[in-house]
Amino acid sequence: METSELLKKVRRIEIKTKGLSNQIFSGEYQTAFKGRGMSFSEVRNYHYGDDVRNIDWNVTARTGEPYVKIFEEERELTVMLVIDVSPSSYFGTDTQLKNEILTEISAVLAFSAINNNDKVGVIFFSDKVEKFIPPKKGKPHILRIIRELINFEPSGKGTNISTALEYLNNIIKKRSIAFLLSDFFAKDYETSLRIAARRHDIIGVHLYDHREKEIPNVGLVRVIDAETGKKIWLDTSSKTIRAEYQKWFQDNYEYLTKTFRKTGADVMSIQTNESYVNALLKFFKQRNA
Repeated sequence: METSELLKKVRRIEIKTKGLSNQIFSGEYQTAFKGRGMSFSEVRNYHYGDDVRNIDWNVTARTGEPYVKIFEEERELTVMLVIDVSPSSYFGTDTQLKNEILTEISAVLAFSAINNNDKVGVIFFSDKVEKFIPPKKGKPHILRIIRELINFEPSGKGTNISTALEYLNNIIKKRSIAFLLSDFFAKDYETSLRIAARRHDIIGVHLYDHREKEIPNVGLVRVIDAETGKKIWLDTSSKTIRAEYQKWFQDNYEYLTKTFRKTGADVMSIQTNESYVNALLKFFKQRNA
């Protein structure tokens, strides 16, 4: 992409998403996440009314008296955007491709974070970790992230969510708020998600196109798998074919929701022809409640 065209795209996304984060999301973000980043301070004797979940059982066992852990709120949080840049994200049947919407959502979250003096880092992944941008503050840093998202070309062809989560755990030692943005056309990441959710506050952002959920009856069409490059002819007039296609999407969706629920992580689903603004606001309000 030409530099001038890239800068124009960055500017358009900055104007749109910075405005959203300033006008809508900053307050919701702060309420939803501030106070969730806590660091250990000390232990003291248990007092009536203390949360039993904070009992330090090791100290209690040594002293024979109940002690609780005292935590203090961290002044700043680290927000990690773990973004799926695999070829399947370069798909869309409405006004925008999935990767374009993922870029806007990432920018809104990033601007909301820096408005609250938090650091933002990024992990791009496909079937491998493609790029790591360490957490930093400031508008220039966010604009760099947007530029990378617009212009990035992955070398990997598949999607491996486990690899991304394992890298997050290894590279970010301090507890973070980690947004995992993907179409989640992958499985076998339950163990990695469970381990990551113990250390980090994981929020899945599931973005999908409505034609990935249900294929229309348009006769015989030639389709290509963006991640394998395989080309086949598909008879969409067949009810069996359309039912199998729908079942494939539903199987992935059920695995996604069950896995996140079992591991204690949060997840939201957004369809490309729906407003991601409404979906994010609904999610933040649910967290606040």
